[in-house]
Amino acid sequence: MIRRLTSSYRRGSTITESAVVVPILLFLILAILVGGYGVFRYQQIALLAREGVRYASVHGGQYQQETGNPAATPQDVYNNAIVPYAINLDLSQLNYQVTWNTDNNTYHFGLDSNNNPDYAKVINNTVTVTVSYNWFPEVFLIGPLVLSSSATMPMSY
Repeated sequence: MIRRLTSSYRRGSTITESAVVVPILLFLILAILVGGYGVFRYQQIALLAREGVRYASVHGGQYQQETGNPAATPQDVYNNAIVPYAINLDLSQLNYQVTWNTDNNTYHFGLDSNNNPDYAKVINNTVTVTVSYNWFPEVFLIGPLVLSSSATMPMSY
């Protein structure tokens, strides 16, 4: 019976293979975690845009007429709808923009051929809120990313 010593020439192979595989595996795990955190941050920005447009939509000109309270301004949208939901975000890196297609009333009338209001052509006004955030990934594998989301909704009260 011949006995072979197979382990004598493979004594350091486990450490060598581990030295190659473990850093790659750790990098992939870290990249997946940072990528998941980036998706989470994007979902937060999308939520801010949706909440902002919802607030602006229901606090327009008709809201002012019926309640006597002032209509929402872009600063009101920021203070009442964006900031309360901006949890764990650096507000100095957060930018927002609120735009109405014509004004903040529920609707406006189209024009006839003489540029007079045509009361048969009722056009619903919309509001758009765009929120962007400069996100610096926690591991600094890549530079800052701008996460941006926009939401549009018809004016209603």
